[in-house]
Amino acid sequence: GVLAERRHGEGRRAEDGDAGDAIYFYAPSELADAPLDGRPVRIGGRVRGGSVAYDDAGGVTFVVTDCAADAPVAYHGALPDLFREGQEVVVQGVREAGVFRASEVLAKHDENYAPPEAAAALKKTGCWDDGAMKTAAG
Repeated sequence: GVLAERRHGEGRRAEDGDAGDAIYFYAPSELADAPLDGRPVRIGGRVRGGSVAYDDAGGVTFVVTDCAADAPVAYHGALPDLFREGQEVVVQGVREAGVFRASEVLAKHDENYAPPEAAAALKKTGCWDDGAMKTAAG
């Protein structure tokens, strides 16, 4: 599973397996102050309505928001079946020239679940609807 915790102002650390595999998680509003240094990170929040655009080469761009800030994302590949505007997502990748180049896009599993990292980011900014979503923890 994924463990998230606060680490010295560097976002939340999500560990998948070995300690060497640690990937930090940020909400869009945390990215401006994040020491990314070209390393892979995860960002999470909600896909902004009206932001999804597909290109002829199989790529897609969209905006992830936590209602306090936006993060533009570019991705090339198959999106999860449940990906859509207005839903919570976590994307993994590297920020380059102000655009988050995603290598992976994770979508919520169903209408009553959101990735815990995305839910926490939205709750922090007051963008979370308690009646509509819940995290894996409940």
